[in-house]
Amino acid sequence: MTPEDTEADDDASVIARSRAEPSLFAVIFDRHARHIHRYLVRRLGQGAADDVLADTFLIAFAKRAKFDLSRPDARPWLYGIATNLVSRQWRAEVRELKLRLAVGPPAVDDGHADRVADQVSAQALGADLDRALATLRPRERDVLLLVAAEGLGYQEVAEALAIPVGTVKSRLNRARGRLRAELGPLDLVKETSRHG
Repeated sequence: MTPEDTEADDDASVIARSRAEPSLFAVIFDRHARHIHRYLVRRLGQGAADDVLADTFLIAFAKRAKFDLSRPDARPWLYGIATNLVSRQWRAEVRELKLRLAVGPPAVDDGHADRVADQVSAQALGADLDRALATLRPRERDVLLLVAAEGLGYQEVAEALAIPVGTVKSRLNRARGRLRAELGPLDLVKETSRHG
């Protein structure tokens, strides 16, 4: 069987079949790697994200026999693995955020006034946001970034982190409160209709 034969299958079916045909697990990578990578870049930066992405899929491949086949979408499971790997590096993550603050914005070599103004505004907000994110507890930061940056719903975050939905909501509420206290009235973490 080839990966092309799995296009209509949900993730659970592909994972189940990959137990006998390991090469089919590449379909799961192809479907979800870009989302997990984007999340990891936001959490760890480009360099570390590549390594953690590889580790995420190595762990997922090794644990595919334990995947709950009643769940048709593997993405929350993959986010959970990635988040656990990020949690192991939370001290490095906070150091990275503080380092970006200390180094400051990259030099602007383009002389166009509008582009410079946009870049300065984005960098100023980025520095404030990095500082505010660094004040969050790692568990709050995990929930906030999965909801606000990755667009997961409460149930998906609960599955990813193996915590109750109520815990997701309370951690998100605390994270929002801390960010508001740090950033002021900017509402960067609005709920979407998906999170009901």
